[in-house]
Amino acid sequence: MRKIILLGYMGCGKSTIASSLSKNIKIPFVDLDKKIEEKTNLSINAIFEKHGEIYFRKLEHEVFLELLHSPDELIIGLGGGTPCYANNHELLKGEGVVSIYLKASIETLFQRLAVNKSKRPLLADKSEGEMKEFIAIHLFERSFYYNQAQYNVVVDDKTIHQTVLDIMDLLA
Repeated sequence: MRKIILLGYMGCGKSTIASSLSKNIKIPFVDLDKKIEEKTNLSINAIFEKHGEIYFRKLEHEVFLELLHSPDELIIGLGGGTPCYANNHELLKGEGVVSIYLKASIETLFQRLAVNKSKRPLLADKSEGEMKEFIAIHLFERSFYYNQAQYNVVVDDKTIHQTVLDIMDLLA
């Protein structure tokens, strides 16, 4: 069964767009981070604090594989870092997989993330300038992995509905 994978940097709209896409095309949406939290009964932050990043990335890879091997048709929203670890970027090209990078500019990401940065541990203590630089560096470091997706959909200056329609055109 087909798996539609949405990936991109935090704030690009993966969960919001996946939820809307799910309603439109009647395929269930699974957020990888939420699935990990359900499986461990811990928040992502708690997993990092208790067990460290290496443990988290291993778990993330295992849960991602489980979802990919599930017999169900699914929309899977990845964590921002998922494609960058454990060769997960290789899984974006598998059989029955459609992978879509939701591409946002540094400015778009900054505007979206600045609104609720207190909920983002990586950004909470940063000034505006530090935040923009952090996003720029991260995007640069991750771009190779994000660009392994089969499709890029630019989300800048688009409504959720417009982005969902762009994705539905790709899936048609």
